[in-house]
Order: sequence, then structure tokens, then C-alpha cells
Amino acid sequence: AAATPAPPPATGAPATPAAHGAPRVLVAEDNPVNQKVAMRFLRSIGQSATLVTNGQEALEELRRHPYELVFMDVQMPIIDGLEATRLIRKAQAEGDPLIPAKLHIVAMTANALSGDREICLGAGMDDYIPKPLSPESVGAMLERYLGPAQRG
Repeated sequence: AAATPAPPPATGAPATPAAHGAPRVLVAEDNPVNQKVAMRFLRSIGQSATLVTNGQEALEELRRHPYELVFMDVQMPIIDGLEATRLIRKAQAEGDPLIPAKLHIVAMTANALSGDREICLGAGMDDYIPKPLSPESVGAMLERYLGPAQRG
């Protein structure tokens, strides 16, 4: 008698989340002061995050680990946030298995000029928050894109 094959792995399962089921959040920011502010706000509400310093590092990190939300500075060296977002969205459209199919990208920019929001959304970003960041603005984005906090 032939052996019964093992059942196929379950499909549709979410990507492996961070410890304790917390969503994975990536912060792409080159300015040391803004890095500290963003990471402090996230920690203060119980959200862990990974920090990278430019768009190239963001792309590399997204290919290494599944993330659900990226806070993306618009002006960074090497690859800026707008170009990094375009590259991420292109990879998603092409079905790149290393880039999460569902990924929210929120622009962070100090240039709160008329038209900036449209430029960010046009590049494929989901939303936009101006700098300086506030705990309320960061918290609102987490709530909007990741749902109610499940912190313990």
C-alpha cells in the first residue's frame, strides 16, 4: 500500500508577526533626532519597531522580514522615501515573494507644503504625517492601519 501524502500546508496564514503577535513596524529615517523621537513614541505605546536609515536599507529589510507598516521619511540619502515606495509597489505588482503583498506605507516629512500629500500618495504611500511627529499622530496611524492595540 502506498503511503498517504502529508496534507498540504495551510494557505492564507498571515506572515509571522513579531514577538507576542505584535505587528511588525519598520521606521525608515535618516535623522538621528527624528529616529529617537519616532522610536520613543512607538515604545511609549508598546509598539516595537525596526529602524533603518535610508530607502535602500528599507527595501533590504522588507526582503528579510515581513512587515505590516512602514513609517517612511520622504527625504533620505541613497534612495529617498518616494523612490523606495515606488520600488516596493513595483515589486508587489510583479508578485515579488520577498515583499509583503499587504504593506501600509506612511510618509513622514518636515515639508508640510501644499501638494506634498498628493506627491506622497502618488508615489504609492497610503498616508502622510507631518514632522515634528507627535504621539497622537503616530498612534493614529498605528490604529488606522494595524487596528486596535492589543498590548499586554
